[in-house]
Amino acid sequence: MAISKNYLKTKPVCKITFEVPSEAESLSVVGDFNNWDLQSTQLKKLKNGKFKGNINLEKGKQYEFKYVADGTNYFNDEQADAYLFNDYAGSENGVLSL
Repeated sequence: MAISKNYLKTKPVCKITFEVPSEAESLSVVGDFNNWDLQSTQLKKLKNGKFKGNINLEKGKQYEFKYVADGTNYFNDEQADAYLFNDYAGSENGVLSL
């Protein structure tokens, strides 16, 4: 798995690129930045079997997130900046620190 951050010079945002190998049919990134909505940030499946996608997030904040494979299997990214336990979900979420 890979997360890359590109801080834009002309705007107070960071372009986040997610690249995730998976055998799933679909893969989404959900988090507090999109109200945990499965449909709003779907990653594109590439020919090499990886999923890839970008989002722009405001600098100077932290965001909790997870990946969701095939709409039901939630998992964290091993390259998250940190992990926080979420009482609602009863599990840890990955954290992006920008």
